[in-house]
Amino acid sequence: MELVLTRPQLVRWRTAVFAIFLASGLSIATWASRVPAIKSALGVDNVEIGFLLLGAGVASILGLSLASAVLARFGAKRGMLGAMITFAVGVAIVGVGTDAVPSYAIVLLGLCLFGFGNGAVDVMMNVDGAAIEKQSNKTILPLFHAFFSFGTVIGAGVGALAAAAGINVLAHTVTMAVVVLAIALATYPAVPARDIAEDTEPGEKAGWRERLHTNLSAWREPRTYALGVIMLGMAFAEGGANDWLALGVVEGHGATEAVGAAGLTVFSVSMTVVRVLGGPLVDRFGRVNTLRILAVTAAVGLLLFILAPNLPLVFVGAALWGAGASLGFPLGMSAAADDPARAAARVSAAATIGYVAFLCGPPLLGFISEQIGLLNTLFILVALIVASGIASPAARPIAGSTVGAGHPHHETSA
Repeated sequence: MELVLTRPQLVRWRTAVFAIFLASGLSIATWASRVPAIKSALGVDNVEIGFLLLGAGVASILGLSLASAVLARFGAKRGMLGAMITFAVGVAIVGVGTDAVPSYAIVLLGLCLFGFGNGAVDVMMNVDGAAIEKQSNKTILPLFHAFFSFGTVIGAGVGALAAAAGINVLAHTVTMAVVVLAIALATYPAVPARDIAEDTEPGEKAGWRERLHTNLSAWREPRTYALGVIMLGMAFAEGGANDWLALGVVEGHGATEAVGAAGLTVFSVSMTVVRVLGGPLVDRFGRVNTLRILAVTAAVGLLLFILAPNLPLVFVGAALWGAGASLGFPLGMSAAADDPARAAARVSAAATIGYVAFLCGPPLLGFISEQIGLLNTLFILVALIVASGIASPAARPIAGSTVGAGHPHHETSA
């Protein structure tokens, strides 16, 4: 049955999900901004830091994979609250293991809770974001993802200030955990008490075990993998930039570290701006045409970044790269959630493909770059972006969905 909300209820729900996206970004940047201090406090090397990252990454993928089961059992309202509490506690435990009881194992435990909670809430908040899109009848998932970006910017800024002020990791992470918990408790009342079966026809609602079994069929749908290709290409493009763009400016184009950091800033700002403004673009031209245009933009920008003969053109390339990579992931999420009754399973499956690329891709690029050079390695990203663009017809709205269809004059058939 269709969820019926008043306008004020819808606004409160939308505001709550904006805050949840922001809280997720805030928690991720809190950890990332204090990695140097954690490394120093524990006396570990880069290999051991790599294992911490691996633990968080594996836990994130586990959270993504189990999110549909959590939704089937508890619903989005309780599921998101539980996931946010989990990653907030994880962030606090990282601080405990750094300063209160210095222990590599405790930090790893904290990162596993942090990763699992963030992976699970990622699916849930995107499923809710897609449901809000359908209630509003306009594309707003890119704007939700922009709030995630705002959260990372705020979290990184707070982390930089904390480090500069000599605030230890424990005080910093516990404070941010309290902020996340406050957001979780404040948003909980505004999220409707609904589960993934709310939008099925009367008489079709089954027990959660039966629904979970049905949800696993998402992995047998060709569209899931096509959407996964869209998200994989753009996740590689985003993750590769986060980890290698600054170094590419320094090593590939002979610039200083400050200029390299500025290049990454240009990429991040460009991506965030397009996510803020992307919804109306999608509503005008449709998901498929938008994804095609942005895939071309990202590919051209990345080629310019690699081949540019001077730094101004490198920065132009970084801006185009960021703009082009901005909407692939949120629009893939939106497309996976077109059918509300199967949204959780399809979002979980498609997101898992994208996140494996996001988490595993950059280290793989690093290994390859040792053999052929960093700028040459980035040509792999160009090929993946092209594949993402080719797969874009999979994002066409399914029958009965109008969100992301675009103006009839612009959305052409595949």
